[in-house]
Amino acid sequence: MTTNATPTTIRPIELPTVIRSFLAAHSAKEAGAAVRTFTHDAVVVDQDETFHGAEQVLDFLQNAGSEFTYSTELLAARRDDDARWTAVIRIEGDFPGSVADLDYQFTVTDDLISELMIRGSSMER
Repeated sequence: MTTNATPTTIRPIELPTVIRSFLAAHSAKEAGAAVRTFTHDAVVVDQDETFHGAEQVLDFLQNAGSEFTYSTELLAARRDDDARWTAVIRIEGDFPGSVADLDYQFTVTDDLISELMIRGSSMER
């Protein structure tokens, strides 16, 4: 696999289709559609929790943040290398702090998401 030495800022529309599909389904709170964008053995890391495989990822998508009402907005995107992309997502809602910018770091394998790491954003816009 060839990798780019330097991450490249891209327009959000330039994210791979599978990532855009995930983001649309996740934003619409359609967990079933969102989980279909992942490999069967995908790994999702959100803060200090790790979820392995489609069943745990689906449970995460159905329940993470379910106690809050919030909206999401895609702010920026970056191509990290040939298999990895980062999307900066702003969430606003009735959770403590009310606004947060998060990096969603995706690894794509065979046109499906094989890994998603969610953490506080450090990307410059």
